[in-house]
Amino acid sequence: MSYPTPELPPITLNTVDAERLLRLADIARRRFPAAAEFLSREVERANVVSPPQMLPGVVAMGSEVEFRDDTTGQVRRVTLVYPHEADVSAGRISVLTPIGAALIGLSVSQSIEWETLLGERRSLTVLHVRPGSSADAARSAVAKPAHA
Repeated sequence: MSYPTPELPPITLNTVDAERLLRLADIARRRFPAAAEFLSREVERANVVSPPQMLPGVVAMGSEVEFRDDTTGQVRRVTLVYPHEADVSAGRISVLTPIGAALIGLSVSQSIEWETLLGERRSLTVLHVRPGSSADAARSAVAKPAHA
C-alpha cells in the first residue's frame, strides 16, 4: 500500500549545521542508508541561514526539544546530538535516527510526519525548544569579528 506523501513543513538550518549534517549523511550512507537519505533530503530542502540569523524556537544541533508524539500523545524532552554523543537513556538522540532527522530545523508548533524503522507512519509536534551549547557555539563563532 502506498501512502500519500504529506506536505512537509518549512524548516530552517544554520550554515554550520547544514554543512556538518550533509557530511554526516554522506559518511553514514553505507551503514544507515534510509536514515542518511532522510537526513540528506531534510538538509537539501531547508532554508539555510547564517547562525546569527537563526530565530529562537528553531531546532538546531544541541537544542533541547520538547515534542509530542501525535500518535500516542506522549510528550518527550530530548537533546538533539550527533551519533557519537547519543545516549537514549540520558535523553540525547542522534540526528541520524528517524525522530532526530524529523526534528532538525522545525520550529515551535510545527508538526511533521515520518516513517519509523518498522515502516509505521508517525507524527510529532514541537512544543518547546531551548538552544543548546552547539547552537550557541555556532552563533557566537560566526558573530565574533575576526580581529578585535
